[in-house]
Amino acid sequence: MEAIILAGGFGTRLRPLTYTRAKALLPILNKPMIHYLINMLPKEVDKVILAVNYRKDQIEEYLKNNNFGKEIIVNDEPEPLGTGGAVKFAEKHVTGSFLVLNADIICSLNLDNMIDFHEKKNAVSTISLWRVENVSEFGVVDMKDDGNVIGFVEKPKPEDAPSDLINAGAYFLEPKVLDYIETGRLVSMEKEIFPQIITDTEKFFGFEFKGYWIDVGRIQSYIDANKLLLKNQKLKYYEGNDCEIDGELSKSSIGSNVFIGNNANLGSTIVFDNVKIGKNVVLNNCVIGENCRIGDHSNLKNSVVGDNEIVIEKTVLDNKMVWDQPVPHGYPKKQIGNVIGE
Repeated sequence: MEAIILAGGFGTRLRPLTYTRAKALLPILNKPMIHYLINMLPKEVDKVILAVNYRKDQIEEYLKNNNFGKEIIVNDEPEPLGTGGAVKFAEKHVTGSFLVLNADIICSLNLDNMIDFHEKKNAVSTISLWRVENVSEFGVVDMKDDGNVIGFVEKPKPEDAPSDLINAGAYFLEPKVLDYIETGRLVSMEKEIFPQIITDTEKFFGFEFKGYWIDVGRIQSYIDANKLLLKNQKLKYYEGNDCEIDGELSKSSIGSNVFIGNNANLGSTIVFDNVKIGKNVVLNNCVIGENCRIGDHSNLKNSVVGDNEIVIEKTVLDNKMVWDQPVPHGYPKKQIGNVIGE
């Protein structure tokens, strides 16, 4: 069985972290996001097709140095193709029913259970569903009691919403779905292809799961994903190798070769590798990129510091992005395509 992992986006809402790395390689408790996706795949998945475009070389290097026990193909898209276009571009590798996963979702979905549900329903398409509180922020499903999806309603008012269930970014599809997708253009699976399948087949089903689900699309949700896994593992904080920590940490993830000075205080913060944080520094709800230096007596809140940046001593920042280097050539100013349709 094959699984297609959609990892081709620039991750513009996670800049400046994604100026220098593929979004799928952002660390969560010091393991790249893509690590969690591949490890959640069922045993019968023996081939993984990674749909990539931006920073392909970084993803290939990571896969070369890590063995997941599956054949992994890096499918280099000539240009961003959207969710549908990326799936179509991987068609030559598909031999039967197949999974499609968005690479920026961290969740507790049991894919074996979803596949069993799909087969019992004799479905053409099955999508994972997650229950939300604020339906007005998402596209929600209109669904019968047996799980048969009959439509989607984009960002409805609460009183008009047919349900509180949203597309959670994992799909199990029959090969005939590929016939609906045009070749060589940017196609949204969610907005263009799924409605056609619902109309034509009436075998489009939704599979709700419980536990946790985070779309790691923004800096805050990225921080939240780290905190969630810390909580699940009953850890106060996570520490990499060769660190020297003299300060206090809570709900934080620290990379390798990190120095944290005396009386520093870090809460709900992610620190990448090779970082030096001075004495009496306060970091609250922040992300600090690789090879950074944070000067003594600085206070940062709700802020993100890109790789290789230096924050001088006594700096105070609130809700700021630190990036004093050139933006990489070709990096878009806004999001291209739409993964889940939020």
